[in-house]
Amino acid sequence: MGKKILIVDDEPDFLEVMSLRLKANDFEVTTATNGDEALKKIKEDRPDAVLLDILMPGIDGLEVLRRIRKLDDKLPVYIITAFSTEERFRLANRFGASGFIMKTDDLAKEVDNITSALDMSNGYKKGKK
Repeated sequence: MGKKILIVDDEPDFLEVMSLRLKANDFEVTTATNGDEALKKIKEDRPDAVLLDILMPGIDGLEVLRRIRKLDDKLPVYIITAFSTEERFRLANRFGASGFIMKTDDLAKEVDNITSALDMSNGYKKGKK
């Protein structure tokens, strides 16, 4: 198996499709549907990278990113969004987002963008804790 990826999104259909596509590209995939679940899985499963939706009910993606950085300031976290504002992008950058991936109607292109971003995160090494 390849890298362990955590996908965090409140849309079950998106999670299912992306999980299947990433697994087909040799990634090990776990999912979370909200921020609290994501933070728990990061502590327990120690993924190699996180794909994080910015707009979610409860704890939004920006707050989740801020909390992830308190746990691990080197973990690659890519913000995934269908739409966002310049202010959200600015905050995500300030909180240490590794990059941004736009949700599109072109699933093949989206998977290519995600796999490319994940390949670029090869330098991340989990420390012993």
